Amino acid sequence: MAKRYKYTATRKKEAAGGILSLALAAVSCLLLLVSTLVAAAQNGNAAIWLGGAGLISLGLSVYGFLVGLGSLKAKEMGHRWGMIGSLFCGVLAAVWLGIFLTGVRG
Repeated sequence: MAKRYKYTATRKKEAAGGILSLALAAVSCLLLLVSTLVAAAQNGNAAIWLGGAGLISLGLSVYGFLVGLGSLKAKEMGHRWGMIGSLFCGVLAAVWLGIFLTGVRG
């Protein structure tokens, strides 16, 4: 009779940087949606504070991307939220950079 091995998967605690990265992605996404709605409501003639909010959101996205990548180095921790947060922050940073480069060009 063959040996039976019993393996169990333990739940690892998530890295704090990964959760922070996901939270920063959520804030940046919320700022993107709000600024898009405000700019659309004002027919593209939004106030200067809207551009400032966009710059802050770009900074949050880049910071969240870096924090998420740093959280992936943690040993014996879960990396799920770090990967998701890094991915979303990277995409949002690219979107914000595209918006700003379009505004500078035109």
